[in-house]
Amino acid sequence: MKNLKKAAYLAVVFAFIGFSVNAQKGSAFGFKGGLNYNANGDYFESIGENSQNPDRNIGYHIGVFGKLGNQIYFRPELVYTATKSDYDSDQFSMKKIDVPLLVGIKVLGPVSVFGGPSLQYILDTEFDGININNVEDEFSVGLNFGIGLSLNKIGIDLRYERGFSDNEANFINNNIGTDITSRIDTRPDQLILSLSIAL
Repeated sequence: MKNLKKAAYLAVVFAFIGFSVNAQKGSAFGFKGGLNYNANGDYFESIGENSQNPDRNIGYHIGVFGKLGNQIYFRPELVYTATKSDYDSDQFSMKKIDVPLLVGIKVLGPVSVFGGPSLQYILDTEFDGININNVEDEFSVGLNFGIGLSLNKIGIDLRYERGFSDNEANFINNNIGTDITSRIDTRPDQLILSLSIAL
């Protein structure tokens, strides 16, 4: 009965705040944060131009996580993420809410592997000082998969995230006094290193 009440309590908490996959022992919830090594999709300076591929840049994330299960577990997250990508001398920055819904399995002692979909809601985008409001889909879905290590209540994980489909933002770019319509793919392509602490 005690375990049933604990599971019901955790399920209610998950419904309100979402949680992540890390590798602590048993059911848990807590805080997480870390660095993102990010690049978004291609940038087209005008309709007729060839695409520019992004250079990766460092961003960050912070949020909360939870975990249900032990050997095989479900671990959702609710995470605020800020990323940057460089296109020659221009920089594209994005702020978003991520909700990974991950399933993991312990494979060797404190080591586990995990994967699953990641829901994304874009809060803000900016390119070279221009705020971009015309994003095709503010809501999108990607894929997370990675490996985690547990050290009692401390968890470390490294994962890869990729958006499933193109999600372009269109904006007017003033280039030498001439307004042109530019577009950029906001889809994430990133490595994510996280440190988590279970409460």
